[in-house]
This record gives sequence, C-alpha cells and structure tokens, in this order.
Amino acid sequence: MGSWLWPGPFGWDEFGLYADLAIKKVNQRFRWIEPGTFLMGSPESEPEHDKDEIQHGVTLTQGYWLADTACSQALWQAVMGKNPAVFQEDPSNPVEHVSWNDTQAFIGELNKLFPGLQACLPTEAQWEYACRAGTTTPFSFGDNITPEKVNYNGEYPYADGEKGLNREKTVPVKSLPPNAWGFYEMHGNVWEWCRDWYGEYPTEAVLDPMGPSEGVSRVLRGGSWFSLGRHARSARRIHLEPDLRSGIIGFRLALGQPEQAGKSARSGQERAGGGNLGQKKTNKNFLTDILVKLKPK
Repeated sequence: MGSWLWPGPFGWDEFGLYADLAIKKVNQRFRWIEPGTFLMGSPESEPEHDKDEIQHGVTLTQGYWLADTACSQALWQAVMGKNPAVFQEDPSNPVEHVSWNDTQAFIGELNKLFPGLQACLPTEAQWEYACRAGTTTPFSFGDNITPEKVNYNGEYPYADGEKGLNREKTVPVKSLPPNAWGFYEMHGNVWEWCRDWYGEYPTEAVLDPMGPSEGVSRVLRGGSWFSLGRHARSARRIHLEPDLRSGIIGFRLALGQPEQAGKSARSGQERAGGGNLGQKKTNKNFLTDILVKLKPK
C-alpha cells in the first residue's frame, strides 16, 4: 500500500506501524516508536556496569521513526555511489568504516533525494529506548546473549554465559532475531553512531535529552562483531572522534521532527474522505486511522 504522503509502502505488521523507503530498489523499513518513559543506563548491580551508565529516568515526549536495521552497504551505495565497507561479501551487510562525519554527508544526500524526509541519527536516548524495547535487563533478549541471537565475539561471553561462536566479521542485516519492537541487530554486528556529543549522564530524570551542546567525541552504541559480550549491553556507551573510521562502526537512520509526519498524515486522511481525527495525542493515531481507512478491501 503506497500513498503520496510517503514515497513507499506503509502499514501494520506484528510489531506495529512501519513505513518503507526505497532508493534504486533498495528498501529500508522504518518503525514508529511511541513517546514513553524508561530507565536509561544501568543499575550498579548489573554485571559489568560502567561508571558512565548512571541510571536515570528519561521521558521522550515525541514519537519518532527509526530504521529497523543498520544502514546496509546496498543503501549506502544507492545514495553515495560507492561502498567504503571492509566486509563486502554481501550488499546486505551493514555499511561500516564510516565516520560520524561520513554519516552526515550520507544524510545530507538522502535529504536532497527526499525533501522533507528529515533523516538524521537517533539521539542516544532514542537509540537506547528502541534497543531496550520495554526491558530493564542487560540485553533486550534478557539477562544474557548467545551468538545465535547476537553477532559478537562469543569467545568472551557476558557474565557467567557460555563461550560460543566468534564470526570475526559482520553478518547481513535481519539475519538474526529482532527485539520485541522489531529492531534487528541492535546488539552487536556494528557499533552505531548517535547524534549526541559524549557527556556525563544526569542523576535526575530528564525530558528529551540531546546530550551536551558541544564536545570532542560522539557517542556510539550497541557493540560489534568484535566486541566482548559486556560491550553489547543495552546501556553500554563508547565515544570516538567524529572523523574516525573502522570496520566495526556503522549507523542506523532516524527521521527527525516526527510531529510533521503526523500533520501531513492528518491532511492526507482528510483528502481521502475521512472524518475528523480529533485532538492529536501521538502521530501514530493519525497514521493508524489513515491506514484503516485506506486499507484495501
């Protein structure tokens, strides 16, 4: 199902609302995430807890769209015309060997192709909220992980876990199980750049954190194929200079200013002959009504 409101199919599946974006026959799925509150960071009692993971409450007051996978080499190639990755065995592998600055160049080109898309990197808080998918355990899969679920160095398991496979390379996106919200490989495979400058966490609850206004290094999340088990935890943070490239570093797209998507969706619903959608609570409500009304019989 497609619409002039969005340059590709959108609809519902077992994980919720999605919208697909295709560039030169390369598809990227985005998933809608509702506003919400969660505990960011990790408790001191969590095995391998780090001192920069101070647990604190975070409320995200706006819903947002997030890619269900890291950016693939095929998608990067479709936008940029070249492939910088080290592991090029499969175009579905995540693109890596890209700096934070490189991601900004990619995002700039993508936004030129689709004016109004407002592609961006997720904030660190948006990233962790999606990674956790409602959990408070060290991983979205529970208290531990295995190489069957996460691409990391299984020779160095987390806590009291058993040793397992070390693939020593990336795997294609969507080749391992998703979390409860439909996001793939948020643990392991490649570290993912976030929008934020690195800084200390607050000790009190915050709304819509964006990180420091300036800094020297950018945040990365998720761990990689090279990582020890503890580095793939939901709360784990590292930070690197924005011009650094490595075969363990990639990224995942978000779409900024999601409230605009809701406004456009409401306008489109009215043009489609629907009734009043009522007061805006979340953008998902608008898109839900549109999808129901426009769903083929």
